[in-house]
Amino acid sequence: MNDRYDAGYGNGPYELVGYDEYGQPVYRQVPAEQPPQASYDPYAQQQGYGYGSYATGQQSPAPSYGSGQQSPAPSYDSGQQPSAYDSYGSAQQSSAYDSYGTQPPYDPYGTGAHDPSPYDPHGQAASSGQQPRVVGQTAYIPQQAGPAEDTHAPEETERRDDTGEPDYRTEQFAFVEEPDGDSEDVIDWLKFTENRTERREEARRRARSRITALVIVLALVAVGGVGYLWWAGRLPGLSSTGGKTGAAVPVAAQKRDVIVVHLHNTGKGGTSTVLLVDNTTTKQGTTVLLPNSLALTADDGSPTTLAKSVDEDGSSGTRDQLDTVLGTSIQGTWRLDTPYLQNLVELVGNIDIDTNADVPDAGAKKKGTSLLVHKGTDQTLSGKMAVAYATYRAAGESQNAQLERFGQVMLGVLRKMPSEPSSAITTVQTLAQILDPPLTDKDLGTFLAKLADLAKSGDYKSALLPVQADGTLTAKTSDSVVKDILGGTAKSPGAGSAVRVSVQNATGVKGDTEKARVVLLNGGFTFLEGGTASATQDTSKVIYSDASRKADATEVAKTLGLPTGSVTKGSVSPGANVSVVLGRDYQPATS
Repeated sequence: MNDRYDAGYGNGPYELVGYDEYGQPVYRQVPAEQPPQASYDPYAQQQGYGYGSYATGQQSPAPSYGSGQQSPAPSYDSGQQPSAYDSYGSAQQSSAYDSYGTQPPYDPYGTGAHDPSPYDPHGQAASSGQQPRVVGQTAYIPQQAGPAEDTHAPEETERRDDTGEPDYRTEQFAFVEEPDGDSEDVIDWLKFTENRTERREEARRRARSRITALVIVLALVAVGGVGYLWWAGRLPGLSSTGGKTGAAVPVAAQKRDVIVVHLHNTGKGGTSTVLLVDNTTTKQGTTVLLPNSLALTADDGSPTTLAKSVDEDGSSGTRDQLDTVLGTSIQGTWRLDTPYLQNLVELVGNIDIDTNADVPDAGAKKKGTSLLVHKGTDQTLSGKMAVAYATYRAAGESQNAQLERFGQVMLGVLRKMPSEPSSAITTVQTLAQILDPPLTDKDLGTFLAKLADLAKSGDYKSALLPVQADGTLTAKTSDSVVKDILGGTAKSPGAGSAVRVSVQNATGVKGDTEKARVVLLNGGFTFLEGGTASATQDTSKVIYSDASRKADATEVAKTLGLPTGSVTKGSVSPGANVSVVLGRDYQPATS
């Protein structure tokens, strides 16, 4: 039996007939009738074709393909002549070397056809002439160790076609993927580039998200601000009545919190009265200045003035009288003596106001030589300076001028008062002042905190209540304050009733005032106490200010037993229709 790969058994020489599909040489036994051939190593391999697994380490002359010579073939002990088969099991046509020692061409496809020209299975054209030995090819004898495997391919003669161009066959090409040392660097660089690109994209996405969130927040803030302004009535152009919430609500239906403040000058005497008004419907705060000449009705029904009522009737009596005259509802009375005003200004950290007069320092050794308060804008006043300015009344000025200064000081205090109710309550409690019931520290502190918030936002103003010379109010002159601010209706006492007569005693006899009072009351007149003159007068006077009151003045003179010549036109006492000055010519009626 023929073993194509191992010629190590049997007798007779073998010859190479081709290669199988794995690239291994295929041998067959040389027929006996052929002349003796040189022994040939059946395991001889071509250097550079990768058949090193059959090398034995010993070398013998190898056949030269495509040359004109044939190397001696190795001799074999076996005398059998097995037939050779190709890689597909087909019988190969046996052929001996020709007379020139050249092996017949090998048919790789097993067709058995022979090309007239010798064929070199390694891509070289056969030649009948003497060929140079291919450098590096070595034939190997079976059972011998071959040389060390050479990784370099042998040099081959280039095969060309009929046109002279190189003729390459498929089996001449080997496609080998050799690992590239730079491939890992390229991959690392691509990963780095990809990661950096992803980081940039992620940064852009985060930036876009932040910008979107910021725009949304700004939009919400803008919408909330506009909504608050609309709710508070402060949005410009949306209200024709000053942009106040509740402006469309009728004046009488608006809710107000009112406290009356009486400033008592403990040093020089006298009082000043204001109303602190918080309109919770329109969110507007106001200080209403009340002149001391405002006509009121005493508890006994007799006419009086605001100044006299504060001194004589006390807090509760005056509050009730003001409710009657102004048609409002006052929740409490705050008596503020000048020392407490000084402490209050110090507690809030001084005040800043625009002063309209220079106030001399009353404590200076020489009066008029030093100024305590200077006239000017944005003046900072301490507690002492604030009291001096609030009570200052220059020579020839009306009481209303001093009242307006007190209103300025109160506005300055409210601007410095804490807007937080708890803090404002603490400030009031720190004053250690005893308040008139039903007003408490908590009520006053909460009320002042609300006004402070309005004062700081600019929703605060001062208004002077207009009164006539006799202290009465008219609907026409008082609507701007009584109706619009207080929501009430003016009800001056004695309107359409008995004539109010003020009597001042200048006779030097104290009892004459009481006698005159009895006579006037019996005559149907309303008596007003005018006090005692600083000096006596020889003649009595009956004074009227309005021509419509001349007849009333003449009637008063007749009632008191005074001559009609004593009736004259002039200034009358506040709250009175007619003023009487009793002189020494006055003769009281005997009972």
